[in-house]
Amino acid sequence: MKNRNIIFIIKRLLYSILVLWALSICVFYLARCIPGDPARMALGERASEEVLQRFRILMYYDKPALVQYYYWLNNLFHGDLGVSLVTRQPVLEDIGQVLPATCELAIYALIFATVIGITIGVISARYHNTWVDNLGRIAAYFGIITPSFVFAIMGMLIFSYVARVLPSMGRISPELIYTSKITGLITIDALIQGNFIVFFDAFKHLILPVVSLGLIGMAEEGRITRNSVYNNMGKDYIISAQSYGVPEKVIMFQLLLKPSINPVVSILGLEFANILAGAFLVELIFNWPGFARYGMNAILYKDINAISAVILIVGVFVLLGNIIVDIIVGFLDPRIYLMEGRSE
Repeated sequence: MKNRNIIFIIKRLLYSILVLWALSICVFYLARCIPGDPARMALGERASEEVLQRFRILMYYDKPALVQYYYWLNNLFHGDLGVSLVTRQPVLEDIGQVLPATCELAIYALIFATVIGITIGVISARYHNTWVDNLGRIAAYFGIITPSFVFAIMGMLIFSYVARVLPSMGRISPELIYTSKITGLITIDALIQGNFIVFFDAFKHLILPVVSLGLIGMAEEGRITRNSVYNNMGKDYIISAQSYGVPEKVIMFQLLLKPSINPVVSILGLEFANILAGAFLVELIFNWPGFARYGMNAILYKDINAISAVILIVGVFVLLGNIIVDIIVGFLDPRIYLMEGRSE
């Protein structure tokens, strides 16, 4: 069994490497399809033609596309993502400054969507075909069809401008000075240092963007959990446990929950990708100084190196998320590894 597990994980890693290589080709050529001269965008309108030509030679823009891709890929393997045409700093340094903010947002949004979604799904299944179940299904329907940015705008209007109970901008209040970085996640760093004032302030700033990003995932996971738990309620082993007088809590949380959350766990990789996609607009709305907003600015200013780096890093995160989900699903249901071995 252990050998099958290792083979399963190795195969997933090899597939991911191939996908990343294909993604790098697409990113490289699509970034260079953007209208405009990269040298002119990098040096500005006042740069002379001689200076522009020297820059093109330095950046291999005078070479064929295949040669450009070779040098670009070689630099990528050495950790060089190029220099941003906007900030004039290495793209890797820029991303190192903004990535923790988006990671903090995405982690909390995923936790919110998973915990609340599974809870709502279990409750709806437990009280199926009652007003509780109907309310949960209606909420899930509206959650799935409504985009994240709509929730963000509505939440900002209601809780920041009408009720005035939650902040609407940034990661932390301007009057609080906080420069210490351990993980880059303010809430975690504040807890490590015992700075509860900063923790609660940062947590308040997280509530609106996290809920805005997590509501769609919460609705989807709640709907899937409800259907999965409801279908498993009719299985023979559940009926037998009920007939033997096994307590309802034991049936629900020990016998039903584990097999019922497998479909939920299997879509967590997709949910993480959706959260990253939604973050591009949500971060702009809440003025969140994160990786997604950096990517949006790169697109607006046609910053080729930054655009390529952002897409590649998003691809890496999505692939890693899917690999982790595959491992978790295989742990919850070992039959996945057995079926993988039979398909060879």
